[in-house]
Amino acid sequence: METLEHVLSESVTHFLSDRFGLLGLPLEFQPTRKDFEGDITLVLFPLLKLTHQNPAVLGAEIGAFLEEQSPDISHYNVVSGFLNLFVSDRYYLSFLEGFLKTEDYGHTAPVGDSPTIMVEFSSPNTNKPLHLGHIRNNLLGHSVSKILEANGNHVIKTQIINDRGIHICKSMLAWQHFGQGETPESTSLKGDQFVGKYYVLFEIKYREQVVGLVAGGKSQEEAEKNAPLLVEAQQMLRQWENNYPEIRKLWSQMNQWVYKGFEATYKSMGVDFDSYYYESETYLLGKSIIEEGLNKGVFFRKEDGSVWIDLRDEGLDEKLLLRSDGTAVYMTQDIGTANQRVVDHPQVKGMVYTVGNEQDYHFKVLFLILQKLGYSWADSLFHLSYGMVDLPSGKMKSREGTVVDADDLIEQMKNTAGSIAAEHGKIEGLDEEQRNVLFQKIGLGALKYFILKVDPKKRILFDPEASVDFNGNTGPFIQYTYARIQSLIRKVEGELELHLDVSLVDKEKEILKHLSSYTEVVKTSGEQYSPALVANYLYDLVKLFNSFYQNVSVFGARDQKLQSLRLMLCQAVANNIESATSLLGIDLPDSM
Repeated sequence: METLEHVLSESVTHFLSDRFGLLGLPLEFQPTRKDFEGDITLVLFPLLKLTHQNPAVLGAEIGAFLEEQSPDISHYNVVSGFLNLFVSDRYYLSFLEGFLKTEDYGHTAPVGDSPTIMVEFSSPNTNKPLHLGHIRNNLLGHSVSKILEANGNHVIKTQIINDRGIHICKSMLAWQHFGQGETPESTSLKGDQFVGKYYVLFEIKYREQVVGLVAGGKSQEEAEKNAPLLVEAQQMLRQWENNYPEIRKLWSQMNQWVYKGFEATYKSMGVDFDSYYYESETYLLGKSIIEEGLNKGVFFRKEDGSVWIDLRDEGLDEKLLLRSDGTAVYMTQDIGTANQRVVDHPQVKGMVYTVGNEQDYHFKVLFLILQKLGYSWADSLFHLSYGMVDLPSGKMKSREGTVVDADDLIEQMKNTAGSIAAEHGKIEGLDEEQRNVLFQKIGLGALKYFILKVDPKKRILFDPEASVDFNGNTGPFIQYTYARIQSLIRKVEGELELHLDVSLVDKEKEILKHLSSYTEVVKTSGEQYSPALVANYLYDLVKLFNSFYQNVSVFGARDQKLQSLRLMLCQAVANNIESATSLLGIDLPDSM
């Protein structure tokens, strides 16, 4: 469906060509400012020098032309350099008709040759369960994937799992020493929570050893470096790197426990992936690329044998890529992994890395190195940087066991939703199973909306109680509005028919104007990798609908034509809520 802006642009371009012999002039349309009267405004200033007209004359000429030639424009006014156009009721009614006939309005389905974009998110460590920070990462990455797909891209959702390193060995060692053979099954714990318990236990026992060494005369620094548990964990890491069978077997078993736990959490969040990469398989990648870069003169070797790149001309620093003993660093691994992903998926034209803003510098360096290496796809890389999530109780520390587990938070959200729903009397007539399904939808909807409505770059102070409020800028407010519309639609008998000769009131026009902007919102949200734009659009839509519903009678309309129009408008709003919430990963209840 062509937008009004596109139709008007063609008409104005035709006028400017015939009247002034000008082609390809910049045309800027925008919603009419609240202090002006009108629906859509053409900004005249960019045209004045080229047409040698003053704004009042040029605006009047274009306005009169559109009023005469376009059935979509009823009248106009000119204020300073702005031509304010009034859109006809017939246009809005035709738009409503097309909107209801178009499946997934505002979304462009990818076709065979559509660009393919890989979106990386989650990427957890296998020594602990997912936590509140991972929730923002997962919800953000998954929503951006859906938005990019709605913009006509093929999307591959991926993650790299950090399944090796000293932190993994700490959990393994603690289980060896203190686990007494227990398993997730024997303790009725999720696998990731089970392994995370031993990561915390390692820290407790390690700190006890440090205290003992200090009491025995060691300095704090010496005690922390030489505590037996840490020395043993470092030894275990070397054994892992040298493929000791018994260490590899334990490592594999504990990772499997964690992966099973992760999958349960992902399912609960409504998140999924198309491919997986594992640090244990990628940490040696990139070394051959560094050698190629040395030969090309992109990198240089210092006297100690270490390899570096000098980025000072770009306002950055020198960056280490290979240590003097030839071992790789994280940057080396990321270079190799990026290249491997293109080898595995040659159709990929761009990559999005969903990683917290503490890694901003890392990704600036990574992208610049890949560009200097000459990779054609390196110009299409994007770091989806986001701020941290705090709770009213303060910062979280996983090694001290003060992290808020994702599973616990999801369960808390469900329980909070149940309590608030009961207070509002929204569970009458529901059996226990129906209540559980409803509370899960409300709780997760509240969590997802609260996280995604904030611009990714901003830090979030997450308040679980406030997020489940049934009024205000919350997920439950949006879900409740959708459920209210469904209850209206269920009362309809027979098929609705839209008549193009009815007159619209302002409340109806406001909703239709907002609906007509949805395509552009989805497009801009994809360009900016920001689900917040969709969330805020959605909140504005729901506010407009509730104002309409409170002030305009639907079933009390003066005739059948008007009632049919208003019910179809309700249906359009419901369809749009369903479309927008799908991009945010939010499920909608049919009744509340």
